[in-house]
Amino acid sequence: MALTVVTAVVVNLVIFAIGRAAGGSFRFESAYGPAEVDALTVVGFTVVPLLLGMTAVALLARVWPWVIPVALVVAPVLALATVPLMTFPAGFDAPSTVALSLCHVALVPTSIVGLLAVRGSAT
Repeated sequence: MALTVVTAVVVNLVIFAIGRAAGGSFRFESAYGPAEVDALTVVGFTVVPLLLGMTAVALLARVWPWVIPVALVVAPVLALATVPLMTFPAGFDAPSTVALSLCHVALVPTSIVGLLAVRGSAT
């Protein structure tokens, strides 16, 4: 599980760096004024959902094994659904929008690999 999270962080930081190199400012208007997504934000928004989700699945799968197949569907759907819910409405410039959207998309294969590892260790 830890390797999956680290891999996702590295991939998303590379995507973030490419977005910066492409001219992305990663700035947006929040309720409190101007704000900016930085590398630490990318790390947090990668680690927290993956770690919480996979830990919950690992713990619940001991009692309810059906949780893993459900999570294999729910995790990718949530990763992709957050693009139009979080990234698009923020009003980023084009390079920032593309990069942050790709960070969400990158969570799809990493979450699947991580959940398959959880399934392998649960049996």
